[in-house]
Amino acid sequence: MKRFKIIIKTKNKSYPIIIGENILNKTGNLINTQIPSCKKIALIIDSKVPKKILVQVKNSIKNFDNLYIKLNTSEKIKNFKTVNELINKLLKKNFHRNDCLIALGGGVLGDIAGLTANLVKRGIKFINVPTTLLSQVDSSIGGKTGVNSGYGKNLIGSFYQPEMVISDTSVLNSLPKREVTCGYAEILKHALILDKKLFFWLQKNGKKILNLNNKIVIQKAIYQSCKIKAKIVEKDEKEKDLRMILNFGHTFGHAFEATTNFSNKINHGESVLLGMLCAVEFAFRNKILKNKDLNLIKEHYSALNLPNKLNDYFTKKDVKNIIQFMKSDKKNSDSKIKLILISKIGKTLKPRSLEDSVLKNYLNSKLF
Repeated sequence: MKRFKIIIKTKNKSYPIIIGENILNKTGNLINTQIPSCKKIALIIDSKVPKKILVQVKNSIKNFDNLYIKLNTSEKIKNFKTVNELINKLLKKNFHRNDCLIALGGGVLGDIAGLTANLVKRGIKFINVPTTLLSQVDSSIGGKTGVNSGYGKNLIGSFYQPEMVISDTSVLNSLPKREVTCGYAEILKHALILDKKLFFWLQKNGKKILNLNNKIVIQKAIYQSCKIKAKIVEKDEKEKDLRMILNFGHTFGHAFEATTNFSNKINHGESVLLGMLCAVEFAFRNKILKNKDLNLIKEHYSALNLPNKLNDYFTKKDVKNIIQFMKSDKKNSDSKIKLILISKIGKTLKPRSLEDSVLKNYLNSKLF
């Protein structure tokens, strides 16, 4: 199959996103090309990565001086304690700025590893090798790193761009259905905020993506999502304006995750799917979004059996905590909650600052 390359050009750096099938065995060669001065590699591995994939990467980088670290990755360990432990392991091995840290895993691992790379000696080289659909279409791109706090999700972190992103689509075959749905949430988000044509394409091809039964369709979905995110990141690397639209569904979504204490009850993608649905329903109720677009989105959820009922996860008793976590969201600049809303499929508005009482009333109307 064809290999794709997208170059992201930010103010201070450019780097490639390489998308293809069975390309992990080229990792070492790609590092030699992209970072010729690299001598040591710290490979941080998500314990859920299948052995076959790990062996491919290890064989590819065997000529480097390597440190292997495996993590049982989850939102529960996405904290500064984990980052500090990783930093100490790299310092003990005397990693230098031209040496490299590779994240082999999903979005949580990429966030942890990216922050670690940023902090060791004020920045060693970082390569993202995403192994989930969500990380390939979203979290591996754009340089956001971070960990959670008791006050909410991703409140501690930095912007630190990688040297490259290597997305091997063949690794997706090992993913459970729930993880694929998680990634689909971000593909759908990109369509809803910026690309109406992509939304209608997803209406025809969404099931093929979720069932992982058409390689060409999956690769196109990843490529289109990466192009949309790259375009936004190039214009607004540090999330001062335009990039905020990528948080569509996430103000609700992050609060949903935090309210369950990042338990397995609801994962990130499911939270974002519910969050986007809340955002479009809220926009419709406030005469921002037309009924036609609302129905198209709801029909898409139903056709693909995507999470669409808040009551499956929360009750009225949870509203207070949800609102509290929404108030802690990093996009907020005052006591009000900033919400990203769409006015129609493919068109996003500037963030709206809302009183928490307005959102509280909305959530109470949705929950028993």
